[in-house]
Amino acid sequence: MDRRQRKTREAIFSAFIDLLSQKDLVQITVGEIIKKADVGRATFYSHFETKDYLLKELCGELFCHIFDATNDNSNHAHIFHCDAPDSVFLHLFQHLQKNDNRILQLFSCQNNDLFLRYFKENLRKMVIGQLPLFDDRKSDKLPETFWIDHICSTFVETLRWWIDHGMQEPPETITEYFYLAV
Repeated sequence: MDRRQRKTREAIFSAFIDLLSQKDLVQITVGEIIKKADVGRATFYSHFETKDYLLKELCGELFCHIFDATNDNSNHAHIFHCDAPDSVFLHLFQHLQKNDNRILQLFSCQNNDLFLRYFKENLRKMVIGQLPLFDDRKSDKLPETFWIDHICSTFVETLRWWIDHGMQEPPETITEYFYLAV
C-alpha cells in the first residue's frame, strides 16, 4: 500500500471511530463516513466493501500491530509505530493508555459488543501463544479451552476495571494486577 492509500485509509478509520463514539453502528451511513473523511464514495468502496467490513478491518489493523509483536520483538508498524516491550500484555495496556487511534472510544462506545468480539478473537489467539506464562497456575482438572477463556476474560475485566477507574495506574502496574488475578 502506498503512502496516499495509507493516508486515505487512516482518514476513513479516524472518521469512523469518531462517528462510532457518537452513535450506533446501524445509524452510521457510508455517506457520513466519506463526508467526515473527505473522500469520495468510490474511494471508500475501493478500500472497504461495507461499513461492517470497515469495522473488521479497523480491528484487524489495531490488533495485528499488537499480535505481530508477539512473533518478533523488533519495531513494527501498521497504523501504529512503537518499540514493543517484552510482555505482549504490557504492550496492549501501553497502547490503551496512549489511546492510540482513540481505541478507548471503541471500548466505551455504544458498539462495543462487536468491537469486543473482534478484540476477544484476537486476544484468544494471543493468549494461546502465551500459555506457557500461566502453566504454573493451571489446574490439571481444567480443560485447556476453559483455561484460555478464563485468561481472556480476566484480561478484559482487568481492562474494564482500569478504564472505569480512570486509568490511574501505569500500564506496568495494571499488567501486574492482571498476572496476579489469573
